[in-house]
Amino acid sequence: MDAEVIIIGAGLSGLTCALRLQQAGVRTLLLEAADRPGGRIASDRRDGFLLDRGFQVLQTWYPGARRALDYEALDLRPFYPGALVHLDGGVHRVSDIWRRPHRLPEMLVSPIGSLADKLRLLGLRRRALRGRLRDLYERPETTALELLRARGFSPRIIERFFKPFFAGVFFEPELTVSSRTFEFIFRAFALGDTALPARGMEEIPRQLAGRLVPDSIRFGHRVVRVLHAMAILDGGERLRARAIVIATDGGETDRLLGLEPGPSRGTTCFYFAAPEAPYAGAYLSLDGSGSGPVNSLLCPSNLSPHYAPPHEALVTVNCFGTGRDPDALEPEVRDQLRGWYGEVVDSWRRIAVYRLPAALPVQAPPVPAPAGTRRLQDWLWVCGERAAPPSIHWALTSGRRTAEAVLEAFHAAAHPAGDEAAAPNKPPAGTGTRRQRR
Repeated sequence: MDAEVIIIGAGLSGLTCALRLQQAGVRTLLLEAADRPGGRIASDRRDGFLLDRGFQVLQTWYPGARRALDYEALDLRPFYPGALVHLDGGVHRVSDIWRRPHRLPEMLVSPIGSLADKLRLLGLRRRALRGRLRDLYERPETTALELLRARGFSPRIIERFFKPFFAGVFFEPELTVSSRTFEFIFRAFALGDTALPARGMEEIPRQLAGRLVPDSIRFGHRVVRVLHAMAILDGGERLRARAIVIATDGGETDRLLGLEPGPSRGTTCFYFAAPEAPYAGAYLSLDGSGSGPVNSLLCPSNLSPHYAPPHEALVTVNCFGTGRDPDALEPEVRDQLRGWYGEVVDSWRRIAVYRLPAALPVQAPPVPAPAGTRRLQDWLWVCGERAAPPSIHWALTSGRRTAEAVLEAFHAAAHPAGDEAAAPNKPPAGTGTRRQRR
């Protein structure tokens, strides 16, 4: 065999799976088609700017992230807990008053929603925080939009805040995502910070890959087929293992399994270089009017100077979908932003555009309680977004759970029923270095 376990894909799920297996002494090999680890989570350098590939952030509350990542080493830079909403020619700050109680008077008079809407936010928060995560995923399910309407929220706050804020998270402008998925994300926003690593989102997979046994990842190796405990590469090479774990993105997993690709949501992300940031502070800016192509805007260089050269600022603009040609879309983007910030927008220089047609899988109901792993054959497992919802938490959790399932299968094969041998090498939850157990 070329390895005991071959893992296809060095994204967060694949990396976490490999780390757990190597911790148990299992010889693993990761095959990655790209030239770096991380899958969708990647960052590029261009003209001295640091560009994350699309709108990506880390929710610090995620239990899977707190278990797997060293937050101190990532040097996380948090956003303000809330947002700036552009509406009717003005800008209004929306704040999480449980973490910024001094903003309560400002929130009470904000035109984003009625006073009753703001009181209902307290009830929504209590609901989202109640019970274990598994309990949340076993609640009666509807869409996020239907949940908000059932909770009594007015069309005004739905259109001016919930849609621009949460639709930007799911790349779904009408909030047809599962109410379970919505409540999971609402819990994350309520209990932790939204943050960027100081040196870009790619620092997350780099940190995980740096803990692996040397030479356990082969980059530039694309698997075209899996068959009888073999991974067949595009050059014809065949690699054998006791078990194979598919840890690729959903579309690639579907291809390897011979399935029709599942539906996905896309986004178009513009990066501009500006002489200075259009606003001060670590804010996310939202369109509350729904009248233009821009959903959100942020200035990563306001959070970390590593995102831009000295005396310049990086501006990130996110739009729904990928159906428009960026050159045709850009004048409309600038026209909308000119209404927000004035003629200074004309001085912004476009650095790059990322069109990401499969940025996220569609998360419409039904969304079952995530198992985190799927066993398809005695030798074949699936982890990642075809075994769990798409988020950093579930990617890391799915990789770990799949590794545990593989270890249990190996143990069962070595010690059939009635064998009184010791249980498999399975340390208690949280085992790792002290810095990993944050």
